[in-house]
Amino acid sequence: MPKINFHQLTSAGDRAYNQDYMLNKIASNYSVFVLADGLGGHQAGEKAARFFCHSFIQYATKYGILINNAPIQTVKKWFNDAVAMMADAFQGDPVAYDAYTTCVILIITDAYVISAHCGDSRIYRINPQGIVWRTKDHSIPQKLLDVGELDEHKMGTHPEQNQLTKSINITNQFLPDIHVYPPAQQGETFILCSDGFWEFTKEREFIALATVEMDKVNLLKQAKLAMFRASGKSDNLTVQWLRIE
Repeated sequence: MPKINFHQLTSAGDRAYNQDYMLNKIASNYSVFVLADGLGGHQAGEKAARFFCHSFIQYATKYGILINNAPIQTVKKWFNDAVAMMADAFQGDPVAYDAYTTCVILIITDAYVISAHCGDSRIYRINPQGIVWRTKDHSIPQKLLDVGELDEHKMGTHPEQNQLTKSINITNQFLPDIHVYPPAQQGETFILCSDGFWEFTKEREFIALATVEMDKVNLLKQAKLAMFRASGKSDNLTVQWLRIE
């Protein structure tokens, strides 16, 4: 397993409550990072994000040892079991059917980098030369970008940015998009973040976060800059930064 250096932070931004959540588990043969952004009102969204993250990590021991043999099939089962556990946590709760969440999941092993996501939270894979890839949002602005009707740098401020085409609910109507990539290379950086972070972070600033000099102080500075650019209307903001050593 590659050695991973990581930092993480979360803020309510200008909101009264923080509906974002994140967890991670680093084991001898895999590492898993998960981040979620709850939707559906304060109690509903906060619970959805928290329950999903805890449920997914709860199953890490069961599925982590299987991931290299059949990564896509394993993540599908892992995800479905996590949503079922999330539904159990909501048992008898009147907000359950209004509780939705996005998710981004990053799994790193010696053999693969695996991403799974649902909604508009993102994963970026970056090296000092540039962004290698980012997850594709399940949103109206992403659809407009895909057909050439919107520029990438305008996605965060589009009036329909909060209109998602896919998210997680206990009804489990959607599976996440799952992708399997070549193994992580020394010096690469991965960033998982909610929309409160990426909406007001420029491409060159993401690339700067992949430089050798990056540390938690610089990550905090970038988060504060994103909140400042939101002009008093900052969403919840959560980010996990990891570097392959």
